[in-house]
Amino acid sequence: MSMAALLRGYRSLYKRCNKHADITLVSCRSMASKTPVGFIGIGNMGTPMARNLLKHGYPVIATDVFPESCKELCDSGAQILDCPADVAERADRIITMLPSSPNVIEVYTGPNGILKKVKKGTLLIDSSTIDPSVSKEMAVAAEKMGAVYMDAPVSGGVGAASLAKLTFMVGGVEVEFNAAKELLTCMGANVVYCGQVGSGQAVKICNNMMLAIGMIGTAETMNLGISSNHSSPHHGPSMEWNWLGASGIQCWTGNDGSVVTMSSLIRASHPLS
Repeated sequence: MSMAALLRGYRSLYKRCNKHADITLVSCRSMASKTPVGFIGIGNMGTPMARNLLKHGYPVIATDVFPESCKELCDSGAQILDCPADVAERADRIITMLPSSPNVIEVYTGPNGILKKVKKGTLLIDSSTIDPSVSKEMAVAAEKMGAVYMDAPVSGGVGAASLAKLTFMVGGVEVEFNAAKELLTCMGANVVYCGQVGSGQAVKICNNMMLAIGMIGTAETMNLGISSNHSSPHHGPSMEWNWLGASGIQCWTGNDGSVVTMSSLIRASHPLS
């Protein structure tokens, strides 16, 4: 077991035995922060997230199913390994950022997965957006190997990832939240504890649902305004839309250019008369 994992284990044990003690293990966290952090999934989101860890002085050990996607991160100073199992053998804190539930299952439990070589006491943080039930399954599998799994999906997109302004919605064992937060604050502006494993994914689903509803509503409103103002479909809307960001109904979707594309699609599918 590595020094960082041992220190985390002692800290968790102390908190469980002394629930009312008010202590700050600054020196322990400082020592732990010197150890490498594993990062699996070096794509559009994973690359800037891992780069921000490097900027904060964390050595990064990374891998991706597409080796060519690792070149940029390698040039930034990360060490690139062949598979998730190799990363697990070298790091006791690992972050995963993957496209879907099947990818997460493969990376954690596959033939070359994390759990094949994971060390006891390792902290596993999955920032993928997946099915909450899969997060719970991975947590159980990790626990059997003596590791701790937390789900921490993000909101903010590539832009926020590049600027280290992501929002993390974290689910997992509460006593491990601070250990996870140490890393997540390097990549995000907001780190919120949501509850037990799977809670982060549930909150992310709600976030996405609200976003989708907002985009659809904004696009429909724009179409109504365009139709009412007799705008030419070839020259775009003639109405002034600045009020969307200044009135009482201001919202992110009203200020985001992507909603214009959605408006065009809705108008094409069922044009207003």
